[in-house]
This record gives sequence, C-alpha cells and structure tokens, in this order.
Amino acid sequence: MKPKELRPLDDGALENVLQDTYKKLFWLRFKATTEKVESVAEKKKLRQDVARIKTIQRERELKAVQ
Repeated sequence: MKPKELRPLDDGALENVLQDTYKKLFWLRFKATTEKVESVAEKKKLRQDVARIKTIQRERELKAVQ
C-alpha cells in the first residue's frame, strides 16, 4: 500500500491493516517452506508495508506528544 492510502485511516483501521499484513506475511513464509511460492517479491512488498504502517503510527505518536 502507498502512504497516501494509509495516512487517511484512523488508528484502529491502521492497526487492522497492520494485523492483516502480518497474517499475510506469516502465511507467505509458511507457504514458502511447504511449497513453491508464485511471487518471491511478495515477501519484500509485505515487509515494506509493515514498515510504512509502523512509520505512520510512530509519526502520529510523536505528534500526539508534542
């Protein structure tokens, strides 16, 4: 997901997207060990999505403190 798509979401929705991304990443890793994965780049994409979401959460946390 792009940051432009994530920024308008509220904190609860952002947390739900993060949990869904973690689940997809888990199943992709699980699938990779048991069978062939169609897209190897998908793992990198999901990890980048997790980093984007956590960055936005941290920005909001810092903004709330100020």
